[in-house]
Amino acid sequence: MMNRRTNSPKQILLSGALGIALLGCGSGSDGTTAGGDGGGSSGNTSAGPSGSGGSTASADTTTAAAGTTSSAGGNGTGGSGAGGAGTGGAGTGGAGTGGAGTGGAGTGGAGTGGAGAGGSGTGGETGSITCPSTALRAGDTNKTVTVGSQNRSYVLHVPATYDGSKPVPLVVDFHPLGGSGPSERSGSPYPAQTDPEGVIMAFPSGLSGPSGGAWNVGPCCVADTDDVAFAKALVAQIQETACIDPKRIYAVGFSMGGGMSHYLACHAADVFAAVAPAAFDLLEENIGGCEPARPISVISFRSTSDPIVPYAGGYSAVVRGMPITFLGAKSTLAKWADINGCTGSPSAEDGQGCSTYSNCRDGVEVALCTKQGGGHDPGNAAVGWPVLKRHTMP
Repeated sequence: MMNRRTNSPKQILLSGALGIALLGCGSGSDGTTAGGDGGGSSGNTSAGPSGSGGSTASADTTTAAAGTTSSAGGNGTGGSGAGGAGTGGAGTGGAGTGGAGTGGAGTGGAGTGGAGAGGSGTGGETGSITCPSTALRAGDTNKTVTVGSQNRSYVLHVPATYDGSKPVPLVVDFHPLGGSGPSERSGSPYPAQTDPEGVIMAFPSGLSGPSGGAWNVGPCCVADTDDVAFAKALVAQIQETACIDPKRIYAVGFSMGGGMSHYLACHAADVFAAVAPAAFDLLEENIGGCEPARPISVISFRSTSDPIVPYAGGYSAVVRGMPITFLGAKSTLAKWADINGCTGSPSAEDGQGCSTYSNCRDGVEVALCTKQGGGHDPGNAAVGWPVLKRHTMP
């Protein structure tokens, strides 16, 4: 579909849609060079899941030994001897040893089993995470993970600032229709924002559907695959070899990749702390099944002149045999506000065009950042990343 020429303006719009132009990767963080208007950047000429985005990643299909994310707050020092009143005071039962070292059941026995050993010492955000003894090397690596009977691929990106000494966030970035993990790695605006903070990123490849590499978001755009299971398996595998904070795992994506981010917010809020979709809406066909396990923060990026995913929403038959109906940018904002129990009205647009519901259950927020004019744009990672990272899993 991406390479087929058409003879009428209507056909050109449809074939460009979730294919090359539409769901082609943009490059700049300000979203001004999106594939929707300029034919795309970064290798969206490959329909297959492996893509051709010019990746220099090395091949690596070896899965490291498991068990690196196990809690350290076990019962290592907790014999009954240490549980007596003598050692149950501030010396071993306080916050000082209540972290990874001795904060388990052992020191929490009858003698010291009060708040001293079992309290805030082990309850920190990262106190129970044991980092792998060997830090991953910086660079991009092609990885595979088996999901059911399928071998699925992704690019693992490790920035030079990651040293493996402390838990870091993980951002999973989903490509547009017709794209691939390598092409999204080449065009994503997020590494420029996250690399300085040592954040690990993953760029998965969708399986090939009627219009090339795609994601299964219910009514569209590739059949007979469980991409929610793929996303969860990918995260679990990365946690085996990288020091990932399980409370700070995020999903982002452009165009149909944004649709996958929305879908994960609906169906995988037990794994992902927040999402930032760009150039896609919730779909009328599947919003009835959008029942997150908990409130989840969503920041969406949309352009008023998007020719592929109209700002006002509407019907689309871009993918053969898989029609969908976009809810619209503002209706998507309102729907997420309803799902998350937000009250009141959203704020007025700020300097970045962002209107936000901030009074939502469990402290989450729902935002729509609107770019006046523009086109089929990948969103503004310089705005999205600060919002994402301030939200963690409960």
